[in-house]
This record gives sequence, structure tokens and C-alpha cells, in this order.
Amino acid sequence: MFLQEKGTELACKKLEEVEIRIRKACERAKRKREEVILLGASKSVSSSKIKEYYQCGLSVFGENRVQEFLKKYEDLKDLSIDWHFIGTLQSNKVKYIIDKVSLIHSLDRESLAQEINKRSQAIGKIQEVLIEVNIGEEASKGGLKPEELFSFYERVLTFNNIKVLGLMCIPPYKEDPNEVRPYFEKLRKLKEKLEWEFSVKLPHLSMGMSHDFEVAIEEGATIVRIGTLLFGKRT
Repeated sequence: MFLQEKGTELACKKLEEVEIRIRKACERAKRKREEVILLGASKSVSSSKIKEYYQCGLSVFGENRVQEFLKKYEDLKDLSIDWHFIGTLQSNKVKYIIDKVSLIHSLDRESLAQEINKRSQAIGKIQEVLIEVNIGEEASKGGLKPEELFSFYERVLTFNNIKVLGLMCIPPYKEDPNEVRPYFEKLRKLKEKLEWEFSVKLPHLSMGMSHDFEVAIEEGATIVRIGTLLFGKRT
């Protein structure tokens, strides 16, 4: 019991440290703290560790791997966790998560959209998604090329059981977070252009992780995906 209390105490301390940095970034950007969702990127994090952070007030968690997520979902089903799926999603795994996640961050191809739509329709759900953009056009990363975004978005609009809420990106890693700023700015401008061209409101930009989330907030992020700062480095 003592170790459990110490674990929760440490989790609360780390969470508060991140919270302070989020609040300061919001102040610099003249934004309200409520405009930014803190998502715990909990890949490779144990169910017991997630529970500690939940007890400290963190309720949004994002998982990358379907099999790992399903175990945690079962372990923690008594908690009111808002689960997001933030990793690359294979079409044949959609059926396992469609009734369990509120938001999929990584829609990046039509075959995946078709499967999400089909599985959502089967359970009477409108699945909320973000379109992933390969903002740095890196061969090692998923996501659409920026020039493919507008025609893809237009096709996704034809699916009745999918609702696009915005965009997501994982920019190139730079030692100086300020060097990542142009990528975040580019994603924001793509979102604004989509809103203008299609007369829609896209409320979310999922961008920024432990290393660069403050810059992302200054550039308009509404969801920051924090793993290392909360849970430590993982293999």
C-alpha cells in the first residue's frame, strides 16, 4: 500500500509539472488552458501506472498497439477513461477497437476509412477521427502528403459514419524545439485552409509531444500527446 501511495504521489508531481508548462505556453499564446487536451501517450505503460495518473486527474490516454490496448481496456474498464488510438492502425484491427475509443488520430488512407465506416455503421456509431499528415514528408512515417490532403478529405466526407475533427502530425525531430515550429504552423494553416474551402469547423490539431509540446501549443495545438515526461523513457 505504501509503494502504491508513493507511486501515485510521484505521478501527481510529474503531472503537475507538465500542467504548469501547458498553462505557461497557453499564457504566452494568449489562449485559455481549457483549449488544450493533455493526452497521456501510454504505449508500454502498465495498467497500474495508468491508474496512478488517473487518480491524479488525468483521464485521456492514447494507445498505439491494438493488442496492448485491449488488455489495458479490460484491466481498467471500471474507470471513466477517454481512450484515443494514436498509432498506425491496420484495417483488420479496426473491429477490435471501434466500440472502445472516442477518437482515432491516424486516419491516413481510403481503405482504412472504408473499414472504420463499415464497422461504425454496424454498431450505430459516428466515429470521430483525425487525418494524419506526414508534415515533414519523411519516408519512415505514416500519414498523407500535404498535397493529398484536400482530395482525401473530400472523399472521407462521403462516409456517413465518420466525422473528421481535424489533423494530426508527428514532425521531424529537432534538438531545438523552435526548429519544429514551421511544421506545426504548416499543419495549422492546412487545417484553416480545409475549413475555408469546405466551410467546416475542425476543432482539433493533435500535435506536440514531450520534447516540443510548448511550441505546438503556441502554434495552435488542441491535443498534446505526452509520454516520456509523464511515464519516463520506454524501450
